[in-house]
Amino acid sequence: MRDLSQLPDLKLALVQTTLVWHDAKANRERFDALLEGARGADLVILPEMFTTGFSMDSEALAEAEEGETYAWLREQAAKLEAVVCGSVIIRAADGSHRNRLLWARPDGEMQHYDKRHLFRMAGEHKHYTPGEQQVLLEWKGWRIRPLVCYDLRFPVWSRDAQDTDLLLYTANWPAARRQHWNRLLPARAIENLCYVAAVNRVGEDGKGHAYSGDSQVLDFQGDNLLAAGSADGVFQIALSAAELAAYRERFPANLDADEFDIRL
Repeated sequence: MRDLSQLPDLKLALVQTTLVWHDAKANRERFDALLEGARGADLVILPEMFTTGFSMDSEALAEAEEGETYAWLREQAAKLEAVVCGSVIIRAADGSHRNRLLWARPDGEMQHYDKRHLFRMAGEHKHYTPGEQQVLLEWKGWRIRPLVCYDLRFPVWSRDAQDTDLLLYTANWPAARRQHWNRLLPARAIENLCYVAAVNRVGEDGKGHAYSGDSQVLDFQGDNLLAAGSADGVFQIALSAAELAAYRERFPANLDADEFDIRL
């Protein structure tokens, strides 16, 4: 594995809040105010479908690939001098609808990850097209793998005990299954020898589903470094590359990991 000992700490800001149902403008305005509390962070993480709530009305809600929220994220990243990310309902160039995590860098560059595992219990697979590529993004020397909500249940798609320093999950994970969320996140940290940052929402959506939050950051042993509970707000923490490097040196389980290929 590469040497991490000289990397700077990575400062995260997790934004856990309520969402206005199907109102992108109102949600962007809400985040305009909230993101003032994210100043000083290197990476700002917003919930899944942060402009609409988790909705299957993709035909009515989908934005163009370089639509209003795309432009808004670029503006926020430049203003905060940080990466700002979160997922949005997007109409891709091929006409398909995607649950797309947009990754806006302060230099104006945009990257993205399309959610792979679509939540069939809500019919997401009938309204959206699944992503076909894992993504590994680099920021401040850190290697970060973005994933979206239901992806958490599928460890092979998250798996990378060699090159990933931070697994990032953005979600609309209902309170009814919060126990699953709180058990799966530590497992992903432990098996991948990396940090995990997970952002969920709070409140109730337009379908009456409640969300308990539980946004959190875990270290490489699955221990909580930050737990937002059900609070509404912005939560900051710094991750230590030196501590991650030292742990991997003491416990190099990655050297015994199985090699595999993913077939889509």
